[in-house]
Amino acid sequence: MDKEAIFDIFYSYFGTNPEIIARAPGRVNLIGEHTDYNEGFVLPAAIGQSVLVAAGRNETGEYHFYAAEYDSSFSTRELKTAVAPRDWWANYPMGAISELKREGLDPGGINLVIGGSIPQGAGLSSSAALISAVLLALTELMNQGLSRPGMARLAQRAENNFVGTQCGIMDMFASLMGRHDHVLRLDCRSLEYTYSPFPGDEYRLVLFDSRVQHQLVSSEYNTRRKECETGVGILQKKYPEIRSLRDATPATVYEHADVMPDNIFRRCLFVTEENERVNAFCRALETGNTEMAGALMYQSHAGLQDLYEVCVEETSFLVDSMRGIAAGSRQMGGGFGGCTINLLKISTPDNEIERVKSAYFARFGLHMRVLPVKISDGAQILQIFNENVG
Repeated sequence: MDKEAIFDIFYSYFGTNPEIIARAPGRVNLIGEHTDYNEGFVLPAAIGQSVLVAAGRNETGEYHFYAAEYDSSFSTRELKTAVAPRDWWANYPMGAISELKREGLDPGGINLVIGGSIPQGAGLSSSAALISAVLLALTELMNQGLSRPGMARLAQRAENNFVGTQCGIMDMFASLMGRHDHVLRLDCRSLEYTYSPFPGDEYRLVLFDSRVQHQLVSSEYNTRRKECETGVGILQKKYPEIRSLRDATPATVYEHADVMPDNIFRRCLFVTEENERVNAFCRALETGNTEMAGALMYQSHAGLQDLYEVCVEETSFLVDSMRGIAAGSRQMGGGFGGCTINLLKISTPDNEIERVKSAYFARFGLHMRVLPVKISDGAQILQIFNENVG
């Protein structure tokens, strides 16, 4: 969907022109998994697939939303609690407006149309993109110059407080702060960030959606968080300055191998090694050593599989199938299914991917979805139609 299409939908649905159209992209994470809630480092990038919102004010004081993808509408006057399940998508714009009002920024009555091109269920953070697009549009509508990092904090709070998802800040930060052909190294403690160039003239990113999503994701995610916290508690007995695994190193973890339960040791070792891999990946990109960057992705997957134990047979099969084809490949996201991310030379023929797709179907009876992604700029205002805006 483009801005002309969402403009037409807004006019058709509300009978007026929108005042503003904004875009916010989904994201991929090249490396740095399960490090965000340990106050560590991540390496996401914004992608071309995006959410678009067209917004305009109304004089009723009500909130009217229309999701074009679902042909579904939702209206309310009060922002109370999250709604479910039929109107689940409305929680995200409601959460964004709720957090704006907590900051003393009241947009008044709002008409909103939502559209976009982010595939659902692929782990590309469509929810973070939606909240980010709404916040960008409404703050511009109110002539409020919020910083992008400040907007990312509001977006995270919208998911945490209103929607009820206890996510980190990576997804929103990447959506709002992405840069074309660059990856973003984010310090999840301080929110300090730097950019490293992605060699988009030689390499491309392709996701393989395994079409597997086990119910273990939520419960095991919480278990992993608790295991990491337990590990920190053990480390603090000797090193009280350690606040999170961000402050530890693999050597520190090995030093405590005899006093840690095996599962705690392996979780802590993975996180500390993964933080080091993020920094090494950035150095590899900056020196043009893409082969090393790819090797780090394979190492990350091995750690996710053997130390953090969040991989499944299907995603490990996909990663193993790409050895000798992709420079790098790994499980992306929380685990227990979802997507793998693959770093491929542009010259790699598509029939190599088709062979993997066929082998995957022969093994598991599942049709793997292939999702090429391009690293793009972060959220932006596409057009303003009201001279009093901005």
